[in-house]
Amino acid sequence: MADPALHHQIQPIKEIAIDYTPEACTHCPVSNSITLTFDHRGGARWRSTTRFLYGTFTSLIQCPKGNTSGLNFNIYLSSLEGDKSQDEIDFEFLGKDKTIVQTNYYTTGTGNREQIHDLGFDCSDGLHEYTIKWNPDSIEWVIDGKVVRKAEKKEGEAFPEKPMFLYASVWDASYIAEGQWTGPYIGCDVPYVCLYKDIQVPVSTAVECSCDS
Repeated sequence: MADPALHHQIQPIKEIAIDYTPEACTHCPVSNSITLTFDHRGGARWRSTTRFLYGTFTSLIQCPKGNTSGLNFNIYLSSLEGDKSQDEIDFEFLGKDKTIVQTNYYTTGTGNREQIHDLGFDCSDGLHEYTIKWNPDSIEWVIDGKVVRKAEKKEGEAFPEKPMFLYASVWDASYIAEGQWTGPYIGCDVPYVCLYKDIQVPVSTAVECSCDS
């Protein structure tokens, strides 16, 4: 394992992989910016090309404008999206209310640790900084430099420990809980564009491993 003192040194993300709808995702390495668009094609999802074991992950994000009811836009860590035994750490924006954000984390596929936080602003009005600081014994969720949540590992309880990719996506989540989570999808202001800028990942904790395992 890398020296713990190096965990929180960061660098711009250099490469990404696009999991689906590549035509709805743009990446400009020069400006370190990524856009995801939700429209008639559906949404899209990007991720880092390597997994990381601990460290600081941060991005400026401007969420989509207009009536985004039904949509979920996010930035999160996951050991493998779609794996039912994944570790995961989330920031999720719920389209029905752009003045809040949900945080959560999973261990071996088990979540149910959701918390809702008032942002004090509309997440679509401009760029704001969202940061996840992941240590072996703690997780901090930070917004514009302010810690909004800290989870600490407790003896005998599981805690995220699998190497994880950095992911982000925009998708229609209106089918979950009959629309109670993100609201019913309205779609009157398509296209919905989510902007990620100045995305930073750890310098020293990359883990070389296949996406299939």
